[in-house]
Amino acid sequence: MAKDSGVCPCGFAAPYADHCGRIHLGGAGLGTTAEGLMRARYSAYVLHDRSFLQVSWHPDTSPAAIDFDDNIEWLGLEIVHTESGAALDSIGVVEFRARFSRSSENLELHERSSFVRVDGLWVYVSGT
Repeated sequence: MAKDSGVCPCGFAAPYADHCGRIHLGGAGLGTTAEGLMRARYSAYVLHDRSFLQVSWHPDTSPAAIDFDDNIEWLGLEIVHTESGAALDSIGVVEFRARFSRSSENLELHERSSFVRVDGLWVYVSGT
């Protein structure tokens, strides 16, 4: 999905520059909710933004390297449910479905992602 389309890659009805692009440029601190950070992380996967993914990952669970599969095309994000994760919370859970295609096969990643605040900033911890 192009950065300049009318809809952010995360599916929010705003251009990328006005939504996830602001978070990507300003760092994870602009993700004021766990869901906001989840959406920005999805867009970072779509756009292969390795540096944002790394900075938005909890230091204790972050992988040493982030690789992208060039055969994956991300098709859409659906937020299924959120628990806590608001602006004043310290923990949050976001359940989502991310649709993608790989080698002409349509697939879906369904995950419950855990988020915490570290030094006041939301970070991704892990997912099941």
